[in-house]
Amino acid sequence: VIALLMLAGAAPAHADERIGVIAAELEPAPAGVGGAVLNATFEFEMPQTLDEAVQKGIAIYFNIEFELYRKRWYWLDRKLSSSTLTYRLSYSPLTRQFRLARGGLSQPFDSLEEALGLLKSVRQWGFIEKGMLSPGDSYEAQGRMRLDVNQLPKPFQVNAITSREWSLASDWHELAVPPALARRGAARAPPRRARSARPASASELATMVPPTS
Repeated sequence: VIALLMLAGAAPAHADERIGVIAAELEPAPAGVGGAVLNATFEFEMPQTLDEAVQKGIAIYFNIEFELYRKRWYWLDRKLSSSTLTYRLSYSPLTRQFRLARGGLSQPFDSLEEALGLLKSVRQWGFIEKGMLSPGDSYEAQGRMRLDVNQLPKPFQVNAITSREWSLASDWHELAVPPALARRGAARAPPRRARSARPASASELATMVPPTS
């Protein structure tokens, strides 16, 4: 593990934050992949209003967002990458199971607590690609989790504006990007191949043969 930042500790999230970032770490991606991956742990209590909406079959979406910056002393930091990981949480009254989906993958759960347990734990998310970091430069990243109210049904979007029960989000939390990650991700120059000697021509061979007496 290259970096481990206890960003929010074990303390509960602030009243206006609702989601706490307990810990986050950056580590090199598996060999052959390159770049870096993120492991993060979030903590929050599901508001009763959201709980009831899910139980009634309303799907809700959570976005985990991270941004990578290159520091510049002479100007504003330059944003290199902005990535979003989206989870869809839903409930099926027919099967009485909760389902958490990410991209084209989904997993069923018998309880909401089990589904939230996976949602709060992000593992091996590769949001820093190979070659994105250069040795000698300084970087920093920031991340957050939030409920995506824009994907709620229209009546619920109105409620999200007027009620804090729907204001489920964390603040942006900074992540240091250790220089070791940039050194590790730097592209190595291929080894120089020895030049093979060119075969001599017949005329060149003739000049190399000493004259006979």
